[in-house]
Amino acid sequence: MVVQIEPVVVVGDPQETVRATERPRRRRRLRFGPGSALRLITMYGFAVFCLVPLLWLVLAPSKDNAEMLSTPLSWGSFERYALSWQHLAEYSDGVIFRWMANSVLYSIVPLVITVVISLLAAYALATMRFAGRKVILLTTLLAIVLPATAMVLPLFLELNAVGLINTAASVILPAAFFPFGVYLAFVFFATSMPKELLEAARIDGCSELGVFLRVVLPLSKPVIGLLVFFSFVANWNNYFLPYVMLTDSSMFNLPVGLGTLIASTPALNPSAGGSILPITYPEAAMAGLIVVVPVAILFLFFQRFLVRGILAGSTKG
Repeated sequence: MVVQIEPVVVVGDPQETVRATERPRRRRRLRFGPGSALRLITMYGFAVFCLVPLLWLVLAPSKDNAEMLSTPLSWGSFERYALSWQHLAEYSDGVIFRWMANSVLYSIVPLVITVVISLLAAYALATMRFAGRKVILLTTLLAIVLPATAMVLPLFLELNAVGLINTAASVILPAAFFPFGVYLAFVFFATSMPKELLEAARIDGCSELGVFLRVVLPLSKPVIGLLVFFSFVANWNNYFLPYVMLTDSSMFNLPVGLGTLIASTPALNPSAGGSILPITYPEAAMAGLIVVVPVAILFLFFQRFLVRGILAGSTKG
C-alpha cells in the first residue's frame, strides 16, 4: 500500500504567514484582567513599602529637625548634608571613624576565611565519599536552622575561657563559621560541576589540589560571588555578637556603635540623661545611611554574579 503525501503549498509571503500565526499569542499576552491588575498592585505596593524608608533615609540628612518632621519626603540642601556629617564626625572625638574601621575589619577577615573554608569543605562533600559525610551534611543543615541567639552564650563561655573576650578575634572567629555558605557551595558543586571534566583532569595527572585550583575555582565564580555577598552583608550588619562579646566602645562596629549613640541621645531616647554632643534626627539618619550605602554598592557590583549563582544550581549538568 502506497501512501501519497501531497505537498503543502503556502500562498503569499512566508513571513506574513508566520506573523499571522503569532498575532493571537501576542494578543493573549496583552490581555489585562483583574488577576493582572491585582498582581501589579501587589508588586507596586511592596515596592513602595520598601523604597519609601530608603528615600526618607537619603533625604533626612538634608534638613533640620523641623523640616524633616513637616516635609519628610522633600529635599533640603547640600549644606545641611555637610553639617549633619560634621556633627556626626565630631561625636565623641570622631569615634565613628573607629567604628567604620572596625566594621571593615570584622567584615573582610571573616569573609576571606568563610570563602576559603566553604569552597574546600563543599568540594570535598560533593565529590568525595568518606566516612561521616552524611553526618557532616546533616550537622551543617542543623547549624543553618539553629537560631544565632542560641549559640551566643556557649560562644561567650568558650571565648572567655581562652581569654578572647573584648578582642577582634571574639567577633571574627564566630563570624567566620558560616554553614549556609558551605551548603550553598555544596549544592553548586553537586549539581553544576561537570564530573567528566574533573575525571579528565585526574587522568591527565592533576592532584586533587590541582583539580580544585585549576578546574574547579575558574568555574566557581558565580558561587564565590554569592558567598562574598552573603558573608559581607551578614558580617557588616552583625549586631548581637559584637554587642555581647565587646565591652570597650572603641572596639564596636557600626551597628553596635550607632545603637549606643542613639540610646545615649536625648533627642532619640528621652530616658537618656545626656550625651557628649547632642545628636538630632538628621545626624541619626546620616549614620543609618553610612551603614546602608556599602551594602547597596556591593549589591550593584555583584548583582550579575548573584543572578548567575542563584540560577547555576537550578539545573543539573
